[in-house]
Amino acid sequence: MIKPVRLKEADDESLFGGKCVSLGSALRAGLPAPDGYALAVELVTEIVQDNAEAIADVTSLFPELAPSVAVRSSAVGEDSETASFAGQHVSILNVMNAEAMVQAIKQVHGSAFTPEALAYRDKMGVGDEPAIAVVLQQQIQSEIAGVMFTRHPLTSVAERYVEASWGLGEAIVAGLVVPDGFRIAEDGAIVERIVGEKDIKLVSTDEGEVAEVEVASDKVATLCLNDDQLQQLHLLAARCQSIYSQDIDIEWAFHTGKLYLLQCRAITR
Repeated sequence: MIKPVRLKEADDESLFGGKCVSLGSALRAGLPAPDGYALAVELVTEIVQDNAEAIADVTSLFPELAPSVAVRSSAVGEDSETASFAGQHVSILNVMNAEAMVQAIKQVHGSAFTPEALAYRDKMGVGDEPAIAVVLQQQIQSEIAGVMFTRHPLTSVAERYVEASWGLGEAIVAGLVVPDGFRIAEDGAIVERIVGEKDIKLVSTDEGEVAEVEVASDKVATLCLNDDQLQQLHLLAARCQSIYSQDIDIEWAFHTGKLYLLQCRAITR
């Protein structure tokens, strides 16, 4: 039976899907992605079918990833320049024990077979049945997180476009806040800063859940990124472009002052 592999070793998209392979490339290149494991399509299928050996192989990984794990989809053909499955397949965050991790893998797999996800596949002309691999990563308990495009996604101008908010970045992905917006020129000059309305944030709880909490009133309309952090993001964008040789959509997070790359994919046109 196929075994879990270190995320750094995932290099075959037909086995591990685009997200695992992209993150594996990031780790091999020394980018600041959280470490973790890649579960191939075949292994995920065995877990969904309650194969005891497969489940034992995966649950044995939890102590290394503890105290908290992010479980994300990595479907074969999931993201490309013409189709993005962001928001179609669920991610399960702040998983705090091995048994919950197995259930999260099953949830991620099942989310690819919902009527909405299947309809999106049909609309985008992705005709094959979903083939779902899974990423297991150490959960980053971010104070600030967001998304960054190495080229502006609407205007195609050669500049970085950044959206940022307090807490976990899923608040932006889910449309729960109006994030701060930033434009950074190719030479690193900050072109524009727009204050959002970040009145809530998503945080991990000790009970293994993700909760909405109110943001302190003085931070709702305060920019959450300073110039030094924006420069770190600019440099990360440049490194990603040199490694992937294309325009990239990046999910990132700051935790205790350190920048992490959480996901990266081709910008969908």
